[in-house]
Amino acid sequence: MADHPILTLKPEREIHLKNRHHAIFKNAVETFPDAPNGSIVEVRSAAGEFLCYATYNPRSFICGRAVAFEQGDPLQAMKRTIKRAVEMRRTFFDGGDVTAFRLVNAEGDGIPGLIVDAYGDILVVQLTTLGMDRLREWVVNVLGELVSPRGIYEKSTGPARKKEGMEGKEGWLRGTGGTRLEVAERGVRSIIDLAGSQKTGLFLDQREMRSLVRQLAPGRTVLDCFSYVGGFALSALAGGAVSADAVDYDGDALERAKENAALNGFAEDRFVTYRENAFDFLRRKPLPKPYDFIVLDPPAFAKRSSDIEPAKAAYTDINRMAMQALPPGGLLLTCSCSYQMDITLFQTAVFHAARQADRTVKILQKHRHAFDHPINIFHPETDYLKSLLLWVE
Repeated sequence: MADHPILTLKPEREIHLKNRHHAIFKNAVETFPDAPNGSIVEVRSAAGEFLCYATYNPRSFICGRAVAFEQGDPLQAMKRTIKRAVEMRRTFFDGGDVTAFRLVNAEGDGIPGLIVDAYGDILVVQLTTLGMDRLREWVVNVLGELVSPRGIYEKSTGPARKKEGMEGKEGWLRGTGGTRLEVAERGVRSIIDLAGSQKTGLFLDQREMRSLVRQLAPGRTVLDCFSYVGGFALSALAGGAVSADAVDYDGDALERAKENAALNGFAEDRFVTYRENAFDFLRRKPLPKPYDFIVLDPPAFAKRSSDIEPAKAAYTDINRMAMQALPPGGLLLTCSCSYQMDITLFQTAVFHAARQADRTVKILQKHRHAFDHPINIFHPETDYLKSLLLWVE
């Protein structure tokens, strides 16, 4: 095994790595290695103790990402980690009624910078760190060996790459063909376009909450705000909702939502879309119809710690308007994907919304976590998604 350049930490800065957290911050480094950006380095404590192997990028404040905590060949250790992630998904998804799921969840599975989603027999890869970008060919070969997909498509277009000094990259890595695919989620069929979608095609992390909405939908009139391709609305219709309307600013996403509604045989009069900002829509007096079940699943309002105060105000505002719009006995599913807004802050914003709306509100259930988006107990930042199911009196 070849030796790796050595990165040495300052004294007493190794405890988080001993606790198997993956981030190495630049201000914790005593000696930087003479190594190409994006390469794998060995990380040692100030006393010379081996801590981990990490991908290295001094251009980023997080200058290292731990990829293996055992001595030996780091690539072989990473391959074993990816294999364990794949085997866990097979436990839950092989031969089931879900054909779209996350196969590798970055730090959640112990592989920083690598996200892999399976859409049928096509894998969609996101490489979000420079180190993983340099391992692109290795990643393709490992996935090909472990999964044998029909094709592998890269969709490395998120903002994380800019922090690593990289531009976006998209296209086929293995295989060719059209980018429109049909997938299924517990009986609900969807057409996705890999080349024209957010994330990798669908927001797979909300699968269990879509199932919850479906379970509670019979006889209700549902409003899906920040709907994207209408996942919550379509699940509600599949569950027996009287109607389910979708609101989003993205016209292309709403066209896809209408296509998917037709694919599932839902009548046009049961599914209406509104290309509109969800805040503006909820300010309408009156709303187009009386809704008794509202879903709020907005994009992240707080992407950094400096965003917390305006995010709290935004979460309070949107939840207040939803509560004011609901009749007694109405349901509100409200969500946040902002890691910076922990559950306590989020629930406090919802509390303020209830006080301002002058409504009595009860929490019926908190977030149902999707098994394919595991939270790494050693890396709490992977616990970003939260939802509250509320009864509004």
